[in-house]
Amino acid sequence: MILVQIENDLSAAADPRIAEISQRFFKAAAGEYGEGDQFRGIRVPVLRGFSLKYKDIGLNEADSLLRSPYHEDRLLALFFLIRLYAKGDESVRLEVYNLYRKRTRLINNWDLVDASAEHIVGAFLRGRPKDPLYRMADSGHLWTRRMAIMATFHYIKRGEFSETLKIAQMLLSDPQDLIHKAVGWMLREVGKRNMETEKAFLRKHGGRMPRIMLRYAIEKFPQSTRKTYLQGTIFRRIHADESGDAS
Repeated sequence: MILVQIENDLSAAADPRIAEISQRFFKAAAGEYGEGDQFRGIRVPVLRGFSLKYKDIGLNEADSLLRSPYHEDRLLALFFLIRLYAKGDESVRLEVYNLYRKRTRLINNWDLVDASAEHIVGAFLRGRPKDPLYRMADSGHLWTRRMAIMATFHYIKRGEFSETLKIAQMLLSDPQDLIHKAVGWMLREVGKRNMETEKAFLRKHGGRMPRIMLRYAIEKFPQSTRKTYLQGTIFRRIHADESGDAS
């Protein structure tokens, strides 16, 4: 019955005008990264309200919602899974994590990944071997790779940067700008907490970063400093210093 109630609420909240805007915003046209996705046209605050209204939903119901063709339904399902994970014991958390990994192909746009990866993948793997994270970063699937770097936000917020830097290095040559943006964003978040750690990474790898990744990473730097990075001045200076040391 609860799924019927949720479906009724979602249908009542749908707005075709917003759906049309979302279709364009999330690049759902043929040949775009969100190709084929369907939208009801519901704003995120409304979905968060539904997640509170139906806060006692179970794992099976959340899974059914996650398999919906509608983007908003899947986002709502992820809000439910995040709550189930946060409230659950270790056995529940394992179930949520396994379901999330099983349904990875349905978590198929940047907002779905960004809203959930840190709270489920990142949280579950903290204190555990990170092999699954590295496999995700090496995946041929765009959204799985984004999950890998976004999952590390869970560690960044706790002052733990090593996994972010390892995954960022793995993704330096990624062909997709959606990965460049996510990596740059996470490096910027590292810098907000420890600027020297970010700068050390940039000194080593910044010269071969995709430009948009670098732009995102240095967004909070002073304007004059950003200029030296974007013009490559700082990397030429580093190279010259290293060459001098070598001689």
